[in-house]
Amino acid sequence: MIEWFIVGGSVRDLLLGRELHDVDIAFRGGEKDFLQRFPSARNTGGEFGIWLADGVEYTAAGNSWEANFQKRDLTVNACAIDADGFFYGHPEFIGDLRGHTLRLVSKDALEDDPLRIFRIARFAASMPEFSVDSNTLNWMETFSRHSRSSLASLPRERIVRELMHVLRSLKPSNFIRVLQKTGSLEPWFSEFAAAGDIPAGPFPWHDNSVLEHTLEVMDRCAGHPLAVWMAMCHDLGKIMTRPADLPHHYGHEKKGADMARAFGERLGMPSKYIRAGVIGTICHMKGGMYGSLRAGTKRDLLLQIKNAGISHDFWILAGADGNVNWEPAAMQDLKVMEAVRLPEQWRNRGEESGRRLRGLQCEAISRLPQLPPKKFSE
Repeated sequence: MIEWFIVGGSVRDLLLGRELHDVDIAFRGGEKDFLQRFPSARNTGGEFGIWLADGVEYTAAGNSWEANFQKRDLTVNACAIDADGFFYGHPEFIGDLRGHTLRLVSKDALEDDPLRIFRIARFAASMPEFSVDSNTLNWMETFSRHSRSSLASLPRERIVRELMHVLRSLKPSNFIRVLQKTGSLEPWFSEFAAAGDIPAGPFPWHDNSVLEHTLEVMDRCAGHPLAVWMAMCHDLGKIMTRPADLPHHYGHEKKGADMARAFGERLGMPSKYIRAGVIGTICHMKGGMYGSLRAGTKRDLLLQIKNAGISHDFWILAGADGNVNWEPAAMQDLKVMEAVRLPEQWRNRGEESGRRLRGLQCEAISRLPQLPPKKFSE
């Protein structure tokens, strides 16, 4: 007879009154009985007994909850509820849930799966009211220092899965902060390793480091995953600035474009994200000073971000970076620009038609009264 359980983060979120997204299900009673219930199920976890059936993942729970909980990552994820509503939990589960503490079940948990370094950082971003236990931070730091090759050998598909959760989180900066604190930025997020020692720019526009500025912009974009990703990328070029040029970062947008592309490709990000990271890096300064741009520059910028399908997220990035919301003005310009029609006599003339159309679009934008900017609100 099969016994069914809801396990892990689903139980935690249920007790916290949080919205449930994915429900983790475990079973006990033998894989033979399980396969009778789901004859088309596939074993995707080998000796760990993870089965995929009808698009749902099921885990074989084993006979001992104590042993099962020791295989989990965090104490607040080491829990289960059976079909009758009976609760099972790690001895420290209740205390850590009430104390809002992220604690590894043991120091061996990282040896069992090095990805847990990134999972802990991800939980710190998605549950910002929780703090990481000091012993856990120490274990993470020690593991990262002595087992760097284990982190480097992780499949990028697993890394990017955690990062996509981070981009949707309440406080995405916590992900980078935890990795920085534990020396875990290398090799996947190495771009940020030196960013804390580089000034973000001259006063009064900036009074902090490239890293702190990037993290602030990420948090201001929270709720918009694509914008958070662009925020991560937008100032990467500043880490390449020559020390003699500091605190200025001349041409950092162009320097950062290739870095944003390489960063996204290393992680295996979706192509739209890679493209958005590059365009956001190249264009964010123009977005921040949109009101002072010439009509031709406005037209080209509007067309570029529209064709990339990132308009709204781009203006969120630009507003979070410069504290000014130019999106209403930009959308007014785009609407007028798209209403322009090329006269019949200028059509079908190749490049000349393109030049004529661009000129008319620029003229239409320049005739518009400039909408005043709005203050960016998070």
